[in-house]
Amino acid sequence: MTPPDRGPALSLTAGHAHLWWVVPERFTDPDALARYRSALTDEERRKTDRFRFGRDRQLCLIARVLVRTTLSRYDRVPASQWRFQANRYGRPAIETPASSLRFNLSHTSGLVVCLVCRNREVGVDVEPRSRTGEWLALASRFFSAPEAAALRQVNATDRPRRFLEYWTLKEAYIKARGMGLAIPLGDFSFDLPPRHPDDVRIRFAPALDDNPARWQFGVRQLGEHHLVATAVEADAGAPVTITPYEAVGPLL
Repeated sequence: MTPPDRGPALSLTAGHAHLWWVVPERFTDPDALARYRSALTDEERRKTDRFRFGRDRQLCLIARVLVRTTLSRYDRVPASQWRFQANRYGRPAIETPASSLRFNLSHTSGLVVCLVCRNREVGVDVEPRSRTGEWLALASRFFSAPEAAALRQVNATDRPRRFLEYWTLKEAYIKARGMGLAIPLGDFSFDLPPRHPDDVRIRFAPALDDNPARWQFGVRQLGEHHLVATAVEADAGAPVTITPYEAVGPLL
């Protein structure tokens, strides 16, 4: 892929969203990392430097640069010139320059993902498949009653993946709404097909003011080790096509 500050802008038409992803550990060149750091604002550099461990500082750096370079693939703005403003729940959005682009970012050990589209809200979450936990206890605490009951019916071998499908979907939804955990996780439920969640449906408790028809959801595996869930505002009459791209080579 041509670096974003060179060559023609990529097209991102209505009915499409792009899911960019990187493996942060692959970016090790000191000169490139210094160049990425120079693209950040002073405040972004301070936030990156707060992490104690080098791997966490690099993960934060690559995540911030991926957002900037992703946006610059579509709007011909130098990556260093994007400015962001967080809402009262902490979700960042483009402040300047004016743009129809919408994005959401998620990162975990080994993977950074950025979902981008135009004129529709989006949310994304990534989790490592190696994550461990007391799945049924966590579901009883955080999920809706129907989700927790459905998870209990899943074969123990398949339960970790199914838990992560629920978890990433719930995170993607609350991020798309821009409200984070201000939305109680038990106030909405996902209905997942028995094996592969290709037709994910959502239901809302009466207290949660939203319309299921407003949203389109999906879960996919990226590589061998990560699950990624996406939430996008639906397109009346046609599904939104989400295309994944790996950001390779120099980001800047």
